[in-house]
Amino acid sequence: MDSFKDRERGFENKFVHDEDVRFKVVARRNRLIGLWAAEILGKKDEAATAYALEVVKADFEEAGHDDVVRKLVADLGSHSDEATVRAKMEEFLALAKEQVMIELPKDA
Repeated sequence: MDSFKDRERGFENKFVHDEDVRFKVVARRNRLIGLWAAEILGKKDEAATAYALEVVKADFEEAGHDDVVRKLVADLGSHSDEATVRAKMEEFLALAKEQVMIELPKDA
């Protein structure tokens, strides 16, 4: 019976770890796409960093990433369209996953 509890606890720990990694990856993606959009909008240094943080915070408005897409499309106006924003989100998601996986402790 103890081995079953140990396995159950192991699965729960893995789930928590995987969700934590997913959260970090999505937040990193949002920061990266925020910096991309900030550059298009002509924001530099602290203004670019602050804008990227706004994009990260926008993702907490509702489930999914449509809230981020809406913010970026509205802010970018004629500089970009929804299809481009969505394509960039996919591109930055892959980059964010690479970055986060490199940063994870090796025993995780």
